Amino acid sequence: MSITQYEVIGKTAVLTLCNGENRQNPAFAAAMLEALKMVEEDRSLRALVITSTDEKNWSQGIDLNWMMGAQQSGKGADIQAFLHDMNTVFGKLLTLPVPVIAAITGHAFGNGAMLASCCDFRFMRADRGYFCYPEVDVNIPFLPSMVKYIRKAVPEHRFNEMALTGRRLTAEEAAADNILMAALPDANATFKAAMDYAASFNKGRGIFGMQKQRMHGHILETMKTEDTPLINASALTA
Repeated sequence: MSITQYEVIGKTAVLTLCNGENRQNPAFAAAMLEALKMVEEDRSLRALVITSTDEKNWSQGIDLNWMMGAQQSGKGADIQAFLHDMNTVFGKLLTLPVPVIAAITGHAFGNGAMLASCCDFRFMRADRGYFCYPEVDVNIPFLPSMVKYIRKAVPEHRFNEMALTGRRLTAEEAAADNILMAALPDANATFKAAMDYAASFNKGRGIFGMQKQRMHGHILETMKTEDTPLINASALTA
């Protein structure tokens, strides 16, 4: 089964996650980086929409089965490489010179919610799925950069609650907090709203990329100076 599908509709790139729960592992990171490279290189594009084919999930975050297997097999270097690759994915989303719009058509949990937080705009279906950072319940602390890019997406009072309780937000709750542009009735309406919003953009890639770099450059610096030594030291669990 393919991990992602990539197509261009008008001036919008559509990146579809199509591997069930869309758990994140080295193959997922590689597929994302390949797709984002295509968006970077196609200067005719004016937006990117990220959606999912799964009926219940947008992305359930890190593939814990893969990670535990790697740990048990003594493949710590593979885990480190994966985490570095996911930081590269997140960094590219934060600086891509086009708007990145998440059409969240199901659960966005853990690193799935991180992926959505790195997008510029978010739409989510209201009839199914939760938005959640469950790290406090699975004993995996945020990397320092995660705190910063979550805070760009989530207001402080809600971030504090979600980070410390692991609370799951409905789409309606997330929309009320302006985490989302809108909560839509179902998956089809969510994708349509995201595509319609994408089509409204025709910004110059130069200025758009510069705006995002200046808005988010401090997050990339945190990835470099704070995340990197933690990942390399494998200081990832409490």
